[in-house]
Formats: sequence, C-alpha cells, structure tokens
Amino acid sequence: MSGRSLVPDLPLNEEEASRAVRVFNRLRVPDVFGTPRLEKATGDWFRDIVSTLFGSYDPDTNRRAIQEVFLLVPKKNGKTTNAAAVMVTAMILNRRPRAELLLIAPTKEISDLAYKQAKGMVQADEALNEIFHCRDHVRSIEHRVHGSELKIKAADTDAITGSKSTFILIDETHVFAGKPRARDVFVEVRGALASRPDGFLFQISTQSKSPPAGVFKAELDRARKVRDGKLRLPILPVIYELPPSERERWDTKKNMERVNPNLGRSLEPSFLTRELATAKEEGPEALALFASQHANKEIGLNLMADRWSGADFWEQAGDRQLTLDEILRRSEVITIGIDGGGLDDLLGFAVVGREAGTNQWLSWSRAYAHPIVLERRKQAAARLMDFAADGDLVLVERIGDDVAGVAQLVHRIFSLELLDMVGVDPHGLGGILDAIADAGVPKDKVIGVSQGWKLNGAIKTAERRLAEGALTHTGAPMMAWCAGNAKVTPVGNAISITKQQSGTAKIDPLMAFFNAVHLMSLDPAPAKKAFDLFFV
Repeated sequence: MSGRSLVPDLPLNEEEASRAVRVFNRLRVPDVFGTPRLEKATGDWFRDIVSTLFGSYDPDTNRRAIQEVFLLVPKKNGKTTNAAAVMVTAMILNRRPRAELLLIAPTKEISDLAYKQAKGMVQADEALNEIFHCRDHVRSIEHRVHGSELKIKAADTDAITGSKSTFILIDETHVFAGKPRARDVFVEVRGALASRPDGFLFQISTQSKSPPAGVFKAELDRARKVRDGKLRLPILPVIYELPPSERERWDTKKNMERVNPNLGRSLEPSFLTRELATAKEEGPEALALFASQHANKEIGLNLMADRWSGADFWEQAGDRQLTLDEILRRSEVITIGIDGGGLDDLLGFAVVGREAGTNQWLSWSRAYAHPIVLERRKQAAARLMDFAADGDLVLVERIGDDVAGVAQLVHRIFSLELLDMVGVDPHGLGGILDAIADAGVPKDKVIGVSQGWKLNGAIKTAERRLAEGALTHTGAPMMAWCAGNAKVTPVGNAISITKQQSGTAKIDPLMAFFNAVHLMSLDPAPAKKAFDLFFV
C-alpha cells in the first residue's frame, strides 16, 4: 500500500545479485518496436526478484538459500517475457555441467510464445547467438560450451518430468493445476531440488478465473502463509493482491496501479480504463473475470449470467466459526435435506436450524462421494480433493458407507429431540429411507420434496433470507462452489434449478439445502419445550 517493494531486504551475495541483474537487464524484448533491453522494458519490481533469487546463491557451497519463488501478478505485466528472461539468465550464470532447465507453459500456444521470446533474446545478442544453439523442432536451447539445455514444454501436450531438472519455471500455475497429474508433477520437480541445492522452482501466475482449486490453491495458500509469517520455508512469495480492507475497492485508479507493477511499460493505463468500463457494462460475470485477471481479486463463486440470485449474497452470509455442534446447541428445531447419491454424484446432506428466540436460520452441510467420482469427473477432481481436505466432503471406501454416514447424522439429531422432518428427492427414497429406519429413526420422519419448479418457493425463500441476513451458514468453500454452479431456468412464473441444468458441475449439497429450507419454511413447531432447550 505504501508503494515499497514486495521483496524484503535479505543478506545476499551482492556480487552474484548484481551480476544477475546486469545479465537480465542486457536481454532484449524481441517482439517490441526497437527491441528494448529489459533494463527499460521491466520495472525494478522484477529486478528485485532477480537480484534476490540469484543473490541467494553461494558459489563456494553451490547452494541456493531461496529455492522457490511464487509470483502472483495480473495479466499484461510481462509474465511470459520475464519468465523467458529468467531462464536465459539462469543458463548464462549456471555453473552445473550439462544442467537441464525446464519452462512449463499451460498450453502449446503459450509454450511456443515462451520459446520464441527466449530464442529472440538469444538472437538479438551477437555474443549469445554464438554461445547458444536454438532447436525449433523440439523448442529447446542448448549451451554449446557447458552442454546445458533449456526445454520449453506445454502441459496439455508434452510429458512433464522434472526428475533431472535443476532450474524449473512454471508459467500460469492456475491453469496447470487443472491437469490430472498436477500434484504428481509438483512432487517430482521438488524432488529434483533435493539433489540439486543450486536449483530453483519459479512459479509465475495470474489469479484463477474460477475459485482457486487443486495444486494452485495449495501453492497459493502456502505462499501466503510464508508471506504472513505463519510458515518458515525457503520461498520468496511476491503476491500482488490488495489487503482485505481494500479488496472491495479494487477498481479505483490507485488500487489498480498498486497491483499492476509494470503499468506504463508492458501495460498501458488506457487499456485498463477501457476494459474496466466494458466489463462494468457487460455485468457481474464479466466484472468478476476482469477483477481476477487484472486486479488479482480471488473469485469466491462462479457468477454466471444465468446464476441463482442467492449466489450474490452467499459469501456474506458465511460464518467460518459456525459448526454443527453450535447449530444443535442454539436451535429449537432442525430440518434436514438429502439429495444425490449416484456413483458419479455427490450425496448431499444439509441441516437448517431455527435459533431459539431470534428466528435466525443456521445451516450446515456435508457431502459424501465414492472415489470413482474422481475418475469420472476429472475436471472437478482437484476441487473435490480440496473439499475432502476441508472436511466438508467424505470420500467413502465402500458403496453404502455414504448412506450409513447420513443415517448416523439423522439419528444423532433425532436423539436430541430436535428433528422435525427429513426431506429427500422422491425418486431417491429407497436406500436412504431403509438406512435411516435401520438407525432407529421412524420412517414417517422422512418425506419426499418435489423438485423442479415446485421447489421455487424454497429457492426464493433461501435467497431472500440470505439477502436479509436472516440465514447464516458455515462459509464452507464446497457450498460456495455449489451455489456458484447453480443455473436458473424460468418455468412460467416460477424458476427451476436442477442438476440437469447445471451439467457436470455438482450442486447436490445445494439441492439438499433447498430441501431443508422447504421444510423449515413450513414453520415447524419447536421440537422441545423452552425448559428442555436450556439443557441441550
């Protein structure tokens, strides 16, 4: 906020640091008029990173004190150009014989661009052109003397291995995270550094276009913890994002300048002004996308044009301190909703409690899934694993364990004499009804809740109470994801939200929530007398 460098002052090898900066500054940008040197084309904000990364190297011990850099910076701030320059600089300064360098881009198109930038930097300098041999057919650059080689690969087409790489740069981690073997690749490339203490892993990314998930979420969370002093690791985190107090004012001129460090060089201020105005005109979905890509504002929900209106108020209604135990303690009556349960589905479970004395509605949700869903829904697999790590999704080992888990929760609430009714999709009564009965809950406590347009009342009630602040939920990322996935279809004077409309995006826990809301909207009588509630 003060305009100072995000890179802290560290005890560096000044000779190594200044040498790296001199090499970096001398490289030219090959696709700009006049092919300017990076000394002019890139600001000091990136030179500070170069200085620290290469200045943390001790030539006497061949060890690097900072082995990782995580840079999160908006689009158009020279990411791909700077990425190529870092790797060319590393090749020039490298002391390891026949070292392997790897630059991983998310797509073939970006990897081709990265190669062209690196090749252009080499060919724009006579001395470098004599030292390096560029091989277009395999997108690699070889050092004629040391035998080291820079390979540029695309995550969507090439086999990615890092077992022998000394220097690794990943461009756009948030896109790479969607690849099926992303976690394995990160384990492998980090494993390479264990035997190469002179090496580094450099990640450059913009914020994700959807809620962070998978390996990107893990890497971003880890970098933030190091930045905030909660975790001690040899990582340099440079994260251009606004503090919480300013995040809702991300679109002011001053804040846009703060998070775009290369403004005025690779990025024209007029471009940001024009694109921001266009995004505001197009609506919330376009504005959220612009904010994520040009202001590094993390997206909490997918705000589609045909989204459920309640999604706009979902995040503000969350309370991460709220637990199921707290809801059971504060509620005078509980309704339960259940939905889903196919092999490639989630089994959604939701509780809605009415707080004694305030009439505030309190909600808690959980989902169950068989691991087969991770195979059949690979696009969502990384996100589902995140929800499992949060404790909001339970991956069961055997078919039937999910229904048994739901039945145990229903029995617990019933035994506390708080349960009014359990609402389920009428087409899914069979196995759930039997499991709940086997748990000792009367069958007449379970009823079918009509779906489709007949659920319109519950959907409208939920969004109204969310907007009014009369409904509080636990703020679980899983439910935010489900709320953002829900698509609305007009049906006469009503609206409909169904799993079929949402396609492969999962909303089963949200549908369970609507079932519970439907039952609570019928204004059930308190399950216990006030005297009894005092002792719950």
